[in-house]
Amino acid sequence: MTDESLICSAKGCRTTAVWVLAWNNPKIHTPERRKTWLACEEHREHLSQFLGVRGFLKDVVTLEEWGRRSESS
Repeated sequence: MTDESLICSAKGCRTTAVWVLAWNNPKIHTPERRKTWLACEEHREHLSQFLGVRGFLKDVVTLEEWGRRSESS
């Protein structure tokens, strides 16, 4: 990913993301599948709550931590 693509997933936000919200929809994804939304500091809680109330949220980590996890897989 380039820095340009690391923009918060919140509607209308153009701020650089610092968080990765890993999620899946159990009705359509296998249990190990992880989709991701990116979040800036301001929208992390809102996006987490949106996914959480639906039972989709699996993990919230910094971009740095997500990158380390991806490198070790």
